[in-house]
Amino acid sequence: MKNSLLALFVIFSVINFNAKADEGMWLPSLVGKLNIQKMSSIGCKLTAEQIYSINHSSLKDAVVALDHGSCTAELISEDGLLLTNHHCGFGEIQEHSSVEHDYLRDGFWAMKHEDELPNPGKTVTFLIRMEDVTEQALKEVTDDMDDQTRSSKIREAVAKIEKEAKPEADCEVRVRSLFESNKYFLFVLQSFKDIRLVGTPPQSIGKFGGETDNWMWPRHTGDFSMFRVYCAPDGKPAEYSKNNVPFHPKYFLPISLKGVTKNDFTMVMGYPGTTTRYRTSNEVKNTMDVVNDVRIVAREAKLGIIKEFMATSQKARIQYASKFARSSNYYKYSIGQNKGLSDLDVIGRKQGIEKNFLKWANETPERKAKYGSVLDSINAAFETSVDKIADEYMKEALLHGAEIFSFSAKSASLYAALKGTDKEKISTAAEALRGSLGEYFKDYDAGTDMKIVGKLFKIYADKVSPRYIPGIFQEIKSKYKGDFDAYAKRMFEKTIFADQGRMESFLNKPSIKVLDKDMAFVAMRSLYEMQYVILHDLGKTKGNIDKARRLFVAGLIEMNKDKSYYPDANSTMRLTYGIVDGYEPKDATYYDYFTTLKGYTEKGIKGDVDFDFPQRVVDLYNTKDYGQYADRDGTLHTCFTSNNDITGGNSGSPVINGDGELVGIAFDGNWEAMSGDIAFESRLQKCICVDIRFVLWTIDKYAGAGNLIKEMKLAR
Repeated sequence: MKNSLLALFVIFSVINFNAKADEGMWLPSLVGKLNIQKMSSIGCKLTAEQIYSINHSSLKDAVVALDHGSCTAELISEDGLLLTNHHCGFGEIQEHSSVEHDYLRDGFWAMKHEDELPNPGKTVTFLIRMEDVTEQALKEVTDDMDDQTRSSKIREAVAKIEKEAKPEADCEVRVRSLFESNKYFLFVLQSFKDIRLVGTPPQSIGKFGGETDNWMWPRHTGDFSMFRVYCAPDGKPAEYSKNNVPFHPKYFLPISLKGVTKNDFTMVMGYPGTTTRYRTSNEVKNTMDVVNDVRIVAREAKLGIIKEFMATSQKARIQYASKFARSSNYYKYSIGQNKGLSDLDVIGRKQGIEKNFLKWANETPERKAKYGSVLDSINAAFETSVDKIADEYMKEALLHGAEIFSFSAKSASLYAALKGTDKEKISTAAEALRGSLGEYFKDYDAGTDMKIVGKLFKIYADKVSPRYIPGIFQEIKSKYKGDFDAYAKRMFEKTIFADQGRMESFLNKPSIKVLDKDMAFVAMRSLYEMQYVILHDLGKTKGNIDKARRLFVAGLIEMNKDKSYYPDANSTMRLTYGIVDGYEPKDATYYDYFTTLKGYTEKGIKGDVDFDFPQRVVDLYNTKDYGQYADRDGTLHTCFTSNNDITGGNSGSPVINGDGELVGIAFDGNWEAMSGDIAFESRLQKCICVDIRFVLWTIDKYAGAGNLIKEMKLAR
């Protein structure tokens, strides 16, 4: 075990000068060992210490995880001014919007600190330091251990590592596994909880192109929003308070007005969410035929109902804007990913890797004993898909389809308390539920949810094996003759969970009998009972897949000793590097690396749901009023592409030039390389970025929020 770990460490530390500059989500603490020489050769002028340091301020101190890694953001002033994507702040923008103050439609700009809007629950998290603790985590592990014993030993070791880490005050410590549990790293983090909305362009800029342009290039989208980090007067994290003050970060990014040109060095730092690039061909097939196909079918039905409701009024549009955006994003992603995986023959490429792996594994008795059956174990877990199809439909169509079931599930604590006689527990549970009512019903339409229940229940019944049909479906068959719409209509007429007034009345005098008879509550329990059956069956077919995946990755690294490997993304800080460039998506077609405001006006369609535009933008374009934000060619650049390696979670990440200055904000990937989370495509894969000068122009020239520009450090 010790020898194999030493080999793994050596391989992990080798610089592979033949690796493409654009691929890889690298740990910033290892940049000095793995990447800095290659980065320097393509234009990076920074040292590894300037990028990541635990003793001095560095770039990593200006980059934060937003909402525990759902997005990334960056500090751009000494007073805690924060920049991220419009779609990363979309939920908060929607929450603050009303018919009277429609910030989605009109935008919002705080001209002074007192105007900034608080956002309960929103967080930013700083990385204080990271450390390789593989040796400590695996100290008691041996090759002949069964998986259960191995996991137990690692859990004990990790608990000890976290306990002895002695983090700074107000920090948390987490040990995360990498390379399918072949390596372990400790992360020390610090989170701030008073995050206030400072500015956002109207949706017609921040989401210009809408679902039509999502995942597409060329783009002309000003996808940004601004927040500010607040803290207690002593500089420590604190819950929202009027007494809190703007946070002064260790480091913030200077902003370049120089723009970018073809082949310029670019670096992206952020918190990419999930990649699965070491998965096998059968696992890719499952992603395509099960995960993505189910998501497409269920969400297409749901989105159609929501879109129809949103078109009825301004209030309806505001209510469901965020829900529609969240659901539609990965609906389109799944369509694009399946297309990309097919077009680029990713399954075939994976099969080629597996063929070479088996040949290598069988060359010696030792390797055959350790790695020879690894692929068989993984394949066995995917021989049947009925349980996996049921699991995906249970999540997409039932548990997370209509809102009423996840909402009624929140009463589980109250239900448990009502079974006893402790009045204090009952009161506490009832008040906790009552506290969520205002926020929930503000953005809820029972009629829309009712239609979703009927539609998605029917889809589940048609698509899933009879073994996994919940008991409530038998009642629908017998009492409602299989008419799911009639059942849904009756449920919403009777349930307390679809009406705030009924919920208030119930919570004033909660009763277990009411819950036992409530149609939504009864249905919810039936769904969760069936989910338990599905998960039980999944557990049986899963077998030793975790062990097999771990050995497969360890074997790949051992097999390719001359190659540097990077760990799959897991919402920990990563660095990617590359260059600004265009690409050829298909024969006889070339996409340039940048777009301009001219394209925005060419695409604009007044009143269109995706391409509406503010007249002020057109007026400024017509007068060419670009100020200091114009490019050297005299135009205003809006977006650009680079070959940086990104994925979900990187939204809002800073795009940094070779001098360490902010030149853009990453906000999307391109349609032609949607396979990237599973297999990186070096020829086609692009990071789509909003040009920072378009951001500044929107703040300054369009919105007149010069007070925010004055906070920033501009580099000319």
